[in-house]
Amino acid sequence: MSGHSKFANIKHKKEKNDAARGKIFTVIGREIAVAVKEGGADPDNNSKLRDVITKAKANNMPNDTIERGIKKAAGDAAAVNYEFVSYEGYGPNGIAIIVDALTDNKNRTAANVRNAFTKGKGNVGTPGCVSYMFDKKGQIIIDKEETELEADELMMTALEAGAEDFVAEEDSYEIITDPAEFSAVHKNLTELGIAMASAEVTMIPQNMVELADEEAVKNLQKTLDLLDEDDDVQGVYHNWDE
Repeated sequence: MSGHSKFANIKHKKEKNDAARGKIFTVIGREIAVAVKEGGADPDNNSKLRDVITKAKANNMPNDTIERGIKKAAGDAAAVNYEFVSYEGYGPNGIAIIVDALTDNKNRTAANVRNAFTKGKGNVGTPGCVSYMFDKKGQIIIDKEETELEADELMMTALEAGAEDFVAEEDSYEIITDPAEFSAVHKNLTELGIAMASAEVTMIPQNMVELADEEAVKNLQKTLDLLDEDDDVQGVYHNWDE
């Protein structure tokens, strides 16, 4: 059993999301629009849209809001002009950071991301400079208090559903999947009535790094807060062991 709690971080993120739910829905709405433009409005034939819908439901986006977003994007595909961009760089003490964004103005987004790194005493690097330290995986977090299943039973259920790995944490269970199997595993667990605290395709660091210096923690948090406030930013991944 791991000595730290991923669920504590999930709860922290949820609290921030609850305080800025409009921003979260806007972010996911853009992802829906881009997914529909790239692969069509049928999630059965569009795995990217299927994954975004799963993410939307995990963030408590109402079904009718999701459906409206899909219909709007399908009926007005020419108006969807967002581009996916990704940035990699370093925070204080070499903390690795990846930033994914959807933007209609790459110059604005690049300037904002660079500013966030600079204010936190970090710097944007070249493509590929830190991404090799991460693995793209589906990640499902289950609160131990929200399931009656024992660890062994839940592990077998997850593995039989197609999961790659299962980890018991202090107060939660972490289920890891191949990105291509994420939606199927999520669907199977949902049909079994298993409540999930978080479910998304994400970038998981291969190794975590602790920060003992208070000034470094303060600066890194400044960078993460600025990125979180940016409407263009869709996701931020790092290897800081909070």
